Amino acid sequence: MPAINFENIWKSFKHGLRRRTVLHGISLAIERGEIFGFLGPNGAGKSTAIKLLLNFIRPDKGSISVEGLNVGEDRFQDYVGYLPETPCFYDNLTALETMNFAGRASGMSRREIRDKAPYVLRKLDLEHAVSWHVKIFSKGMKQRLGLALALLHDPQIYILDEPMSGLDPLGRRLITDVILELRDREKTVFFSSHILSDVERLCDRIGILDKGHLLFSGGIAEITPNGSSLEDAFMRLIEQHNRGEHV
Repeated sequence: MPAINFENIWKSFKHGLRRRTVLHGISLAIERGEIFGFLGPNGAGKSTAIKLLLNFIRPDKGSISVEGLNVGEDRFQDYVGYLPETPCFYDNLTALETMNFAGRASGMSRREIRDKAPYVLRKLDLEHAVSWHVKIFSKGMKQRLGLALALLHDPQIYILDEPMSGLDPLGRRLITDVILELRDREKTVFFSSHILSDVERLCDRIGILDKGHLLFSGGIAEITPNGSSLEDAFMRLIEQHNRGEHV
């Protein structure tokens, strides 16, 4: 049973007097314990797919499951840690108060939070800022705090929307190490990214989406024959799809 499964997902939104289809029958399985990269140009439908996965919106057709639980019907949230592309916080809370708030919202006890929060903040190089108000955090620090919240309750599945966004090279290296450690612990990581070098280094498999169509799902070696780069393969696939060629 896959950790995450999209089955024939269609989604459209009203656009003026018409409806615009943004996902066209997407079927995609993410296996347990793998790092899966979700790629595509701006407007490809990646964020819509993630919102559907998290039950923020509902599909027009099709079904999604997390650990065998039906999204929209069963409670699956305890299995998931989520990092949005632009995390939002209560600016007047400190980092530790933010961790306490998130932990309690996740059903953790105060003792569990007290034991776990310092370790997670240290892992993301935020231990020195534990008493700082979030309003003075840099964008990169907020990104790392957002990941800390996703890690806090130690879920089995991590859904990360552009986790490297706004990070300097040191921050990217830190997040990379955290993601690799999650795989070592047999956690499942599903993340979207525009940084193909990070995807190439991290991912066991990838999916490529363009204009709501899934163009490819599989291992990187399958799409980069003869030692070609992932960037070249990605651009070739998108260009073929834009020309209307079968991919």
